[in-house]
Amino acid sequence: MQTQENTIDCYNKTAQAYADKFGDELDHKHLDRILLSAFAAENGAKGKMIDLGCGPGQTTNWVAKQGADVIGTDIAPAMVDVAEVLHPQLHFDTADMLQLPYPDKSFGSAIAFYSIVHFDYEHIRIAFNEIKRVLSANGQFLFSFHIGDQVVHMDEFLEQRVNIDFHFFEVEKVIEILSATGFEIIDSIERQPYPGFEYPSKRAYIWAAIV
Repeated sequence: MQTQENTIDCYNKTAQAYADKFGDELDHKHLDRILLSAFAAENGAKGKMIDLGCGPGQTTNWVAKQGADVIGTDIAPAMVDVAEVLHPQLHFDTADMLQLPYPDKSFGSAIAFYSIVHFDYEHIRIAFNEIKRVLSANGQFLFSFHIGDQVVHMDEFLEQRVNIDFHFFEVEKVIEILSATGFEIIDSIERQPYPGFEYPSKRAYIWAAIV
């Protein structure tokens, strides 16, 4: 099972290289931009938004430009440091999705783009419960992940020695956990990878709201 310590170690080591490689990734992902913009437009007036697993802040910055009052969070302190340098006008916190340091009902909405990739299904259940806890009544949640049933292990990532697993998930299993947590599905979308730019796996986007 992937430990949070391994995840923190991986992204502390690779934070700057990750930002250099992926900081402009939304320029190449038109569906991601469309969904994030639509989500920000629908939820911008519902209170503060939280971006979970924000990395160097590219999604945080995008929804902020669409008018969202957003805070970015990541489990790796070095990644948060890089995000703060790249986007000094925004606020970022170091935070664990499995144990968020915020009171109940602190946020009107949440996004988590590819932020569950180091979780197994039990971790996902815990994360969804935490996200629901910090969302206000009728709060909405938009997240994405790789589709499949495999686990890709890496001993090296961005030229650093790491011990990290990337999990792929079956859409119906994720929806089942999400529904059991108390969310209803608004949209579930799948797409093919963008050739020459992304890892060759199908992607899923789920837009949900607290029942």
